[in-house]
Amino acid sequence: LAVGWGSGMDAAWAPSPGGCELVQSIMDCTGRWLSSIPGNPRGDTEELFLDDNTIQVLGNASLLLYPQLWHLSLTRNRLELIEPGAFLSSQGLEVLSLTDNLLFTNYSLTAAALSALPALRTLDLAGNQLREDMVSVLVSNLSSLESLSVARNIIMRLDSSIFTNLTQLLELNLEKNYIFEIDNAFEGLQRLQRLNIAYNYLPCLVGFGMTQLRVLNVSNNAIEWFLALESDDLFELEVLDLSHNRLLFFPVLPRQSKLHSLLLQDNRMSFYQRLPNGTSLANVTVQFLIIDGNSTNITTVRLWDELCHSNLSSLRLLDMSQNQVWGLPDDFLAQMPSLTHLKLNQNCLEAFHLLDEDPLAMLTELDLSQNQLVELGVKVGVGDILPNLQLFNLSTNRLQALPPGIFTHTRKITTLDLSRNRVHLCPQPGEAESIPCVDIRGVETLTHLSLAGCGLQGMDGRPFQGTSLMHLDLSDNCQVLSGDLGWLQDLVLTLQVLSLRNTSLSSTAADLSALSSLVRLDLSGNSLAELPSSLGALRLRSLDLRDNCLPMLPLGLAQVPLGRSLRELYLSRNPYNCCTLGWWDALQQVEGLRVPDGREVTCRHGSRVLSPGALPEPVLQSCRWQTADMALLYLVLALPTCLTLLVAFVVVFLMLKEKLLKMVKNRCGVSSSY
Repeated sequence: LAVGWGSGMDAAWAPSPGGCELVQSIMDCTGRWLSSIPGNPRGDTEELFLDDNTIQVLGNASLLLYPQLWHLSLTRNRLELIEPGAFLSSQGLEVLSLTDNLLFTNYSLTAAALSALPALRTLDLAGNQLREDMVSVLVSNLSSLESLSVARNIIMRLDSSIFTNLTQLLELNLEKNYIFEIDNAFEGLQRLQRLNIAYNYLPCLVGFGMTQLRVLNVSNNAIEWFLALESDDLFELEVLDLSHNRLLFFPVLPRQSKLHSLLLQDNRMSFYQRLPNGTSLANVTVQFLIIDGNSTNITTVRLWDELCHSNLSSLRLLDMSQNQVWGLPDDFLAQMPSLTHLKLNQNCLEAFHLLDEDPLAMLTELDLSQNQLVELGVKVGVGDILPNLQLFNLSTNRLQALPPGIFTHTRKITTLDLSRNRVHLCPQPGEAESIPCVDIRGVETLTHLSLAGCGLQGMDGRPFQGTSLMHLDLSDNCQVLSGDLGWLQDLVLTLQVLSLRNTSLSSTAADLSALSSLVRLDLSGNSLAELPSSLGALRLRSLDLRDNCLPMLPLGLAQVPLGRSLRELYLSRNPYNCCTLGWWDALQQVEGLRVPDGREVTCRHGSRVLSPGALPEPVLQSCRWQTADMALLYLVLALPTCLTLLVAFVVVFLMLKEKLLKMVKNRCGVSSSY
């Protein structure tokens, strides 16, 4: 329980029945295995939290000791019944949470108890297995309600009888039910501002006319059509979430609204003014047959005209990612002068054109990643284009170059993602016009650049001249470090984060010692057999050495500048030798150093893979023999052999002594003359 006190107020904790915690006028009895309401020793409790207990019945006398109660939470109990007189002594109750209980069993008696709460403003009935008829009974007399949640129940159909008397309701949550039909259910809710119907089974929303609504969330349904009423009334709608549905076309929005966020992610939308095969359906109309009781209306809509008749001048966020968009209609973006975030990633775009006629002067983020772009068209030189753009994501396309001068007017761009395109950086002045390349020289505001998986091969010249790059991702470029590394000279003073993951880096291939400002370096997925000596002088705070060929790290790593500055070190998936783990023990003693993947670090001893922190005794003994002084080892091995040979020689000599003497005497003896 998080409790905040105003200035000058002291926290006074006191014990209470059932092991609850009491601070000032708040009693917290969460998770105490209580089967009934505890006593109120001080008598001034205003907020009572009884979540995660086993209470089944809230009786008529349960709250007699809580006359000042205004907030009661009984979430996740086994509550089946609230007796009709349970709240008679707590008439000031304003917030009541009954989430995740079993109120469907005696809902009519519980409804009688709720009707005795004239000041109730917030009621949460989520997760109680309630049907729509039960909900209608439970809330029928709660005219003071401002917020109601009936999420995670088994409601299937809504009609005009369910919320009839909730004239003060501002917020309604119906998510995660089984709703497939809505029939004038919200007409009486004239003050409703926030409506959540996400995670249901609605097939369409036709005739939307809730002019007072500010936020509508109908994501994660099965909606194929969204059609607002043809009316010139001003809709207060600010946020519309239609993401994760089955929309086939761009929604028909109110003509006049305050819409600033339109979320259309993960649908089946496309525009049909121009199809990929060159044909057009621009003049085709669609007729909707709308049956309302005994009346039948036919609405004709030119969905393929592509001219949005809605006023989208206040729209700031448009998310159309994960759709089937081949291209945008003419003047589509021209209707959104306030747009700051545009997401078109994961579509089927093959070309995208930016013209000075498109008033995207406020755009700060443009995401065109994961399309099929082969062309980015920009008319440069006529007027400002994207002058406030800060983040430009073009990753995972088929681009080979960007138009020359595209960054001339993007005076605020900080992040550019070109990863997984077949692009090359312009190496020398003047070459941008002669070969396909991307020229970022002189873009002083650019601080984050990703060129991962671009097939870069040994960059020449000074492609980063005039930039202030702090983050550079060159991962998945197998030959980017081949040749001269002079191109790094313009990054010496600013570069802080560098990723060289999976670049075929060997221990002696690159000297990075000049990058004195570097604080984070990723060398994972390479072929390092030893730690490059050039890293010793760097003062990195994070180093990633995963997926290399390292048998060990230098024993003196903790004593060099690199070891003293490191705070994060990734080491897993290397073939460390279990018999040379002195470096591992030394790292454990370095104060402030974390090895986040320490549990995944293993070493090898023969064919066995072991944890360096728990080596078996036989392995330790074997390692002691392997790491002993080899000269001493050879001496110990040779000494028994030499002694054996010597003893054998002596024995043989003693056994054959007399025979050998006679043989020598017979062969060498000469008679003396007298």
